[in-house]
Amino acid sequence: MVDLEYLKMSPWGKFWFNFKSFFKRLPSSFVAFFKAIPKKLYKLWLAFAGIFINIGKAAKDGDWKTRTSFGIMGFGLLARKQYLKGILYLVFEILFVLYMVFFGWKYLAQMGTLGVMGQVEEWDPALGAYVTKVYDNSLLILLYSLLTIFIMVAFVYMWYQNVKGNLLSQQFTEAHLALPTSKDDIKSYANENYHKTLLSIPLLGLVIFTILPTFFMIFIAFTNYGPGHSPTVNPFHWSGFDNFSSVIVGGISADGKEFAITFREILLWTIIWAFFATFTNYVLGMVVAILINKKGVKFKKLWRTILVMTIAIPQFVSLMFMSQLLADQGLINSLLMNWGWISKPIPFLTDGTVARITVIIVNVWVGIPYSMLICTGILMNIPADLYESARIDGAGPVKAYMKITLPYMLHVTTPYLITQFIGNLNNFNIIFLLTGGNPPLDVSGSTGGQTDLLITWLYKLTVSDGQYAVASVIGIFTFIVVAVLSLVLYNRSKSVKNEEEFM
Repeated sequence: MVDLEYLKMSPWGKFWFNFKSFFKRLPSSFVAFFKAIPKKLYKLWLAFAGIFINIGKAAKDGDWKTRTSFGIMGFGLLARKQYLKGILYLVFEILFVLYMVFFGWKYLAQMGTLGVMGQVEEWDPALGAYVTKVYDNSLLILLYSLLTIFIMVAFVYMWYQNVKGNLLSQQFTEAHLALPTSKDDIKSYANENYHKTLLSIPLLGLVIFTILPTFFMIFIAFTNYGPGHSPTVNPFHWSGFDNFSSVIVGGISADGKEFAITFREILLWTIIWAFFATFTNYVLGMVVAILINKKGVKFKKLWRTILVMTIAIPQFVSLMFMSQLLADQGLINSLLMNWGWISKPIPFLTDGTVARITVIIVNVWVGIPYSMLICTGILMNIPADLYESARIDGAGPVKAYMKITLPYMLHVTTPYLITQFIGNLNNFNIIFLLTGGNPPLDVSGSTGGQTDLLITWLYKLTVSDGQYAVASVIGIFTFIVVAVLSLVLYNRSKSVKNEEEFM
């Protein structure tokens, strides 16, 4: 019955029905996502169990050379003349021990306190006076402690690979099979294991510049690092979940700023902004692409070139220029008042509701060229035979669009839409350069603005207010929202489920 009713709908009715159905399925998609987590954790546990099984097998069945490699990495490999691997494992172990003795352990031992809390006066016999000792740098203690933990994890992984490699080498010897030589190992990293060679440096960069800072930010969220605390003058210390309580429940911080109301207001606006900023750009960009590619339209290359030229102009230049045009005393208001069309300036950037509408409209102006280019490339690849068949069957332009163009576009561009939506959640440039987050929220003591996104508010909390711990909490929530939405939307899209189809 539902199918018959669906077939009787107009093209726009079908589109609206599919649009509502998508958002009705979202709650079940989130439920399915979280239901799958225990199963994935169970698989992860099985993988860890396999590691311990392999270690136990090496301890039980390994010969003296393999067992010695438990303490001296690479010993079994060296004893079996696999010199390259054996030397690399041994050098790694030596470097790790030296690092821990002379550097890492010193910071790791202070991680529980994050340094000396308070000034220490000590008598200096040489000077014959009391000397004030300098505080420990709690920021460096936390950073180097995390770095040490990462290096320890890397050591455990390499130790396991060493044990597994020694056991495999023993099994080769017992089976009277030829062991790979050092030359064979080098060749393998240039052939079948070439992907490991290429990915090793990017992986190291990812760990150092992305994963380590992310964990550092997470740990900062559990400290009281904020105004009144400095890594070298007044070290911060662990504060547990106090910052999370302030942001979620509504606690008031030491300097009297209320975070919970601000967080809720900005989170809601961030989601609204991301939705409208994404779909207005996408729909209007598609419309512009269809109009330009329509038969009979002249100067197609000229229109595309004009739109591409807007991309060539640096975005920060365009946005700063627009902020001047739209100011209360800017060019647009001045002209409208001189012409007698308005009696007072339109508050494009100073009234909350108007400013929010303004940033969405300006974002459309900035973003349409990108969507137009993507849609143009896809439109050119839709087989013309489909439109010809639809025309023969009596389908008009609207029906052809709803039945052919839109399904094809949505199938191909769903990953792009998700990327744009997530990017707009963290769209720092257009908000900061156009409005600076203003006008301010009607929340006593809050530094948040009515057009602020979570990312711009986070920037204000760190740069202007020094609220590093609270900003880290905001960063964690932003990451959770972005990660969950990305995974749920992408895995539930037809582009992933039906990769071979487009309808």
